[in-house]
Amino acid sequence: MEGAPYLWGMPMDPPPDLATLSLADIAKLAAERKLPPVEQWNPTHCGHSGMRIARDGTWFHEGSPIGRKEMVRLFSTVLRREPDGSHVLVTPVEKLDIDVEDAPFIAIAMQTSGEGQAREIAFSLNTGDLVLLDGDHALSVRHDENGPRPYVAVRGGLEARIGRNVYYELAAIAIEEGAGAEGANGEVGVWSHGRFFPLGGAEDGTGDGAA
Repeated sequence: MEGAPYLWGMPMDPPPDLATLSLADIAKLAAERKLPPVEQWNPTHCGHSGMRIARDGTWFHEGSPIGRKEMVRLFSTVLRREPDGSHVLVTPVEKLDIDVEDAPFIAIAMQTSGEGQAREIAFSLNTGDLVLLDGDHALSVRHDENGPRPYVAVRGGLEARIGRNVYYELAAIAIEEGAGAEGANGEVGVWSHGRFFPLGGAEDGTGDGAA
């Protein structure tokens, strides 16, 4: 987005270390983070950005991976999902298409406290974003030939795919808590912030799709 000087002046704080934060700290940081109001911007569509987000969360430009994490974080703040399901990078002066192979974010770590229906869970994304698992950021599971594929809602229709290791952590919680981690219809899942989220396949080890 060479014609977007708006981006270059945006400060980017280093991502927080999830392991050092309490759930209260995470909730406070998530609430305080100020993101560009991309939903309010309607600039002229200027074509394709030449960028792609691979299934594993790697960002590419003109076929080469973007090695600077700060640059990836910067671009992720102006990412928007359109009503037709496509993704764009948008600033006040331009809008460019970007290819997204699966979900634009990956949940790479989680923090949890409490037990059963009092449990609270939060995720750290590969871009440094923090997301609480709650009614506004729900977990959903889709299925394909490889098994269940779990996602968490991030913002504005954007999703993060839950990485395999994180999914296994969720599954371990569900299995450990047994009947306390079952929904009204007997689904196995986890509770977070007062809401039950089915995992789909966790009880029988078919979670390998969460790659």
